Amino acid sequence: MPEKANTDSKLVELMEESGALLTGHFKLSSGLHSGKYIQCARLLEDPARAEYAGRRLAEALSAELGEDRPDLVISPALGGVIIGHEVARAMGVRFVFTERFDGRMALRRGFGIGSGEGAVVVEDVVTTGGSTREVIAAVEEAGGRVMAVGSIVNRGTRVDFGVPFVSLYEVEISNHDPEDCPMCREGRPLVKPGSRSVPGGKA
Repeated sequence: MPEKANTDSKLVELMEESGALLTGHFKLSSGLHSGKYIQCARLLEDPARAEYAGRRLAEALSAELGEDRPDLVISPALGGVIIGHEVARAMGVRFVFTERFDGRMALRRGFGIGSGEGAVVVEDVVTTGGSTREVIAAVEEAGGRVMAVGSIVNRGTRVDFGVPFVSLYEVEISNHDPEDCPMCREGRPLVKPGSRSVPGGKA
């Protein structure tokens, strides 16, 4: 199904104010390289901003689902945990998260999903959709059903998860294979966001 963007101008302002839009030379979780990075952790470190983003994303997901109501929200650790929890709070359902264990996303810490339970997958940023698909697989393996996917940011990709996909902010940012990265050719230092402090500012 096509992605549906519900660009929220106030959210974009909050991201700019919080310094969530970075420039530099970044290695993404997908393995691709990019000259820009959206560090949603900077947005979500403020509880008021996190609450706003969660409420708006919950509203967008609820509008897409109509009368159908999920039983839970699920997110991948670590980036999706705060926004997933805020969406769950706004929707009045429970929240669980997956962690990478032995190379795959899995439910741990006693979390479980009952047979037939409906889940909404929530991410902070979607780039290629790889981690989202892993969470979807974990839900289905547990016997649940994924009803929709939501993210704060979609980096301009058209990803088909087989269920409705909504985002609050869609922005096209170029990604590069490591072998064809212009910043690598320029010799610019490569940073993996989250591993150490990153250079940057507002994009």
